[in-house]
Amino acid sequence: QVHFVESGGGLAQAGGSLRLSCAVSGNTFRLDAYGWYRQAPGKQREWVATIGSSITLYTDSVKGRFTISRDNAKQTVYLQMNSLKPEDTAVYYCNRVVAGTRSRDDWGQGTQVTVSA
Repeated sequence: QVHFVESGGGLAQAGGSLRLSCAVSGNTFRLDAYGWYRQAPGKQREWVATIGSSITLYTDSVKGRFTISRDNAKQTVYLQMNSLKPEDTAVYYCNRVVAGTRSRDDWGQGTQVTVSA
């Protein structure tokens, strides 16, 4: 079983930046693809970005603003979020990914991101 501990969320103004981190337990980190997801109030959880061994994917609404990266030695996945918008407000989660965007494991507690106008 793989576990995820997300951190780095907080309050930012529109146009600002935040960097999220996701510490991943388990022994297969290097072999797996990882993604970030978010859930805004009253909405379903949605996929945001994926990183594999050599590819990255982004949902259209964050392309050019968010960057996903990973540090295999630290077993950590990052999401650098720039040019934040109020509509980015959500709880952000990470997870292992299959088939590009589909989550694979139980969810962690997530980290809250709030962007003020």
